[in-house]
Amino acid sequence: MNPLEELAHAARRRGFDVHFAPARLPEAYGRAYLDWLAAGRHAGMAYLARDPHARIDPARRFPWFRGALVLSLSYAYPEPPRPAGGVRLGRVARYAWVRDYHLRIDPRLRDLEDLCGRLGGRCRGYVDHGPVLEQAYAAAAGGGWIGRNGLWLTQQGGSYRHLAVLLTSWPAPPAAPHPNRCGRCAACVQACPTGAIVADGVVDARRCVSYWTIEHRGLVPLELWDGIGDRLFGCDDCQTVCPWNRRPRAADPLPDPELAWPDLEGFFRLSNRAFARRYAGSAFLRSGRAALARNALIVLANRDPEALARLLPAALADPSERVRATAAAAAARTGRGAEAAGARGSLGEAARGYVNRALELFG
Repeated sequence: MNPLEELAHAARRRGFDVHFAPARLPEAYGRAYLDWLAAGRHAGMAYLARDPHARIDPARRFPWFRGALVLSLSYAYPEPPRPAGGVRLGRVARYAWVRDYHLRIDPRLRDLEDLCGRLGGRCRGYVDHGPVLEQAYAAAAGGGWIGRNGLWLTQQGGSYRHLAVLLTSWPAPPAAPHPNRCGRCAACVQACPTGAIVADGVVDARRCVSYWTIEHRGLVPLELWDGIGDRLFGCDDCQTVCPWNRRPRAADPLPDPELAWPDLEGFFRLSNRAFARRYAGSAFLRSGRAALARNALIVLANRDPEALARLLPAALADPSERVRATAAAAAARTGRGAEAAGARGSLGEAARGYVNRALELFG
């Protein structure tokens, strides 16, 4: 067994599905990424535009890079029961129903890097936080294809897959491209609540619910509130309707009902420190308490005005300006214009403008 195969065998023992990919990506992937950036479709994720050519060709940064292991891990968890008590409204993306996948995958990658060194090679592993185009490498590995929704799909496991890439100093065997099996199906395009899938395999983050509810730190554009609906943290709609996800393989661990159906009241009762303790090890920490409170207000304005009314006093007095501004906009949306107008005095100029627009739009 050569070193790369031994490394792949070790990755499988750690629960990964493994595919081999060449170091050099097909030119089409690089062109598509540069076009996506040039069109501004990365929204506020400026880090994605830093040194894009190094992302397309990691050998610019790591001259020893010769071949990659593409590692995937299923998150096709079954939906847990909704807990009793509290305000349990708001859908959470499936991947966030368990402990943060970075905390699960990173230690395994470090183990593989250590093994790589003992085998006499050099390795560097990434899981969506480094200069690597994971989806492109997964497609180049031949185990699946980039679907119409921009996600890597396999016939066996669908798209509910975490991806990691282990760069190695050993050449990888060539892989034949997998045929695109989307066919004429456009279920994901039709299901997207905000029209974010703008072309085959192209998602515009400026329209994507996942971007606005997870990545974005400021105020959410009022025009997107309807599309957000009851989506509290992320959006799985383009995956839920995909035929290739009808029979996903089982995934461990079992989901936590308190993460899949969090009590929205907690986002207003907890301090930032208490929130960090309560949700330690979860994906919610990536966004923080204020963003979850902001999202909860949008969900409640869209789906449960009575629950919103009970939480408005706390939300309008929240230490975060974006929460107060969102609370005032939610009040305007639910016919409580006087409360919205009265809250403007505690806001800065930009937030006041946001509330004024809400009063015009919803009043």
